[in-house]
Amino acid sequence: MDIEGLSHSTILTMMSEVGPGGLFKFPTGNHFASWLRLAPNNKISGGKILSSRIPKGSNRLKTALRLAAYCIGNMKGANLHNFFMRICIRKGRTAAITATARKLAIIIWNMVVKKMPYNPPNQYEFLDQKRKRKILEMRKLILKLDIKPTEIGIVTC
Repeated sequence: MDIEGLSHSTILTMMSEVGPGGLFKFPTGNHFASWLRLAPNNKISGGKILSSRIPKGSNRLKTALRLAAYCIGNMKGANLHNFFMRICIRKGRTAAITATARKLAIIIWNMVVKKMPYNPPNQYEFLDQKRKRKILEMRKLILKLDIKPTEIGIVTC
């Protein structure tokens, strides 16, 4: 229940579809997502991707994860909402729902099999991070060129 968007019904659906030890049969989270038909089926010929559609087929767990992804898309403060919106802007809402459902499947697999707790990423503050990076670059440049603060006109108190 640490992941936003998941409810009791989603977890019960996962337990009924996969079983208590079913997730351990998959070597990686990507294999689990592929089994759920949430991973794209890349058809490649001559190094060129001809198609990358999601294969046909559905099960109850895929439907439950897609519903959870839809709920994440409607949440405003959720950590996975940022991921959802990035995909939604580029590819559209249906692709964003599928991509977020795949991400949820991989997170669940990692939590159950690898026993890794879900650590949501920190809030992304673009302008603050950009400013900090620029300040660090300027400090390194000042040190590299051996410039004194008085030469630039910076007065330190």
